[in-house]
Amino acid sequence: MARPAPRALDSLFRLRQHGTDVRTELVAGLTTFLTMSYIVFVNPSVLGNTGMDTGAVFVATCLAAAIGSLVMAFAANYPVGMAPGMGLNAFFAFTVVGAMGYTWQQALGAVFVSGIVFLLLTVTGARAWLIAGIPHSLRSAITAGIGLFLAIIALQKSELIVGDPDTLVALGDLRDPEPLLAVAGFLLIAVLEAWRVRGAILIGILAVTATALVFGRVQYHGIVDLPPSLAPTFMQLDIRGALGGGDGFSIAAMLHVVIVFVLVEVFDATGTLMGVARRAGLLPPDDASAAQQKRFGRALFADSTAILAGSVLGTSSTTAYIESASGVQAGGRTGLTALVVAALFLLALLFSPLAGMVPPYATAPALLFVAGLMLRELGDVHWDDLTEAIPAALCTLAMPFTYSIANGLAFGFIAYAVLKLFTGRAREVHAAVWLVAALFVVRFALE
Repeated sequence: MARPAPRALDSLFRLRQHGTDVRTELVAGLTTFLTMSYIVFVNPSVLGNTGMDTGAVFVATCLAAAIGSLVMAFAANYPVGMAPGMGLNAFFAFTVVGAMGYTWQQALGAVFVSGIVFLLLTVTGARAWLIAGIPHSLRSAITAGIGLFLAIIALQKSELIVGDPDTLVALGDLRDPEPLLAVAGFLLIAVLEAWRVRGAILIGILAVTATALVFGRVQYHGIVDLPPSLAPTFMQLDIRGALGGGDGFSIAAMLHVVIVFVLVEVFDATGTLMGVARRAGLLPPDDASAAQQKRFGRALFADSTAILAGSVLGTSSTTAYIESASGVQAGGRTGLTALVVAALFLLALLFSPLAGMVPPYATAPALLFVAGLMLRELGDVHWDDLTEAIPAALCTLAMPFTYSIANGLAFGFIAYAVLKLFTGRAREVHAAVWLVAALFVVRFALE
């Protein structure tokens, strides 16, 4: 039975109404934080590839996560943690900046523009229309494709795969310590997760870093210190440059970037919020009350506004984290859980020296493990229907093999529309699919 809560907290978060108490919410918040805190090490490592100051990105990551979680706590009273999203950070670093020629400042501007579009879609109700219109097979394929994209990045970072002039890629030298430590870290994370140890990914990152420190592969810089300056990334977004399409004006480039950011934000954030809310009993599958739907609408608004805050601070898109389900499993039911997550991300600001020591091959196991979890979505594809299976397969495979989430999305949506059209099943295609497919066709035509 839930213990009586202090009157102020109970009034603010309606703890008794949700059958919970302060202690339960504190434990739930700590649990969620432990399962998602790996992002404070991974995000600077990923975005650092663009030339961004990793210390400033570390601060931006912690602040964006704290602000997003605070908005979720007070605006929606949901037990959901927010932070810069995996997949979106990889698209930002390796496609928008690495392949398309945007500066990181222009890429931040593109994130801001996508955040505005995302917010408008949420406020107008178009977000719900878009979600309802995208077929389940494509939604599953998008998640799995992003997983494969993260996997190939992880394998590269750890030097488990290397370039080869004949076969494009080949196995790295397993006699080197970096790939061996990455493999050991990945297996450690997997074993700990199998035993349901909280914070398994974080433990894996720290274990690899500690081992590298013992063998002199990284230098000790301390554990706790005042946070580095945020100035190198704060308010550095270049919106005008983003709208110009990198080196020169390009409608195709802007469509490419904004469509992908918005689509991934829509599917990732909405799917996560719905999954966590239903697991917490806040949004029953079929008969949610008007009050519950209104509260869920506020949660959608909260995650939309968090994207804007992240781009101003200097990080890629902020989104709801599926790891919040661990806190719900521990009993979290209200925004007090998210408030605890926010407070712990602020506390994490003091651990910047530790974040600076973490080498790429220590964060690679985290990327690879998250990739493996995302591949589970392939089980939900309708493989017995070729008009569903082929677009899903193209979407999933194109992301890693063209090194672009955008290309995967384009192949998937266009193939889906074409196959349905020429098999006499065009009526099964929602207007949202036709719209997105058409935008991608325009993007290819203008390149």
